[in-house]
Amino acid sequence: MHSIPLWLLFFSLFLPRLTLLYAFFVHQVPSAHLPNLAALILWALVPRVLMLIYIYVNLGFDLWFIAHLVALILVWGGSGHRASKRWD
Repeated sequence: MHSIPLWLLFFSLFLPRLTLLYAFFVHQVPSAHLPNLAALILWALVPRVLMLIYIYVNLGFDLWFIAHLVALILVWGGSGHRASKRWD
């Protein structure tokens, strides 16, 4: 069994900030040996990177890591295109 719940891996693909907040309240946040302040800053600014750190520390470089990395690239790439289109 994984050390990260399956629901956390799945829902964090779509809503990482809300999923990590819910996981915090139900005491199922994965361990990554990060200082609390660093985890809080990453959660506030780049929650997808924080989720990648959790996955890499607990599961290694596996299919879930690749799925989250692809989601990160798609979201960041798409948001840049939308922002540049708005300014034209």
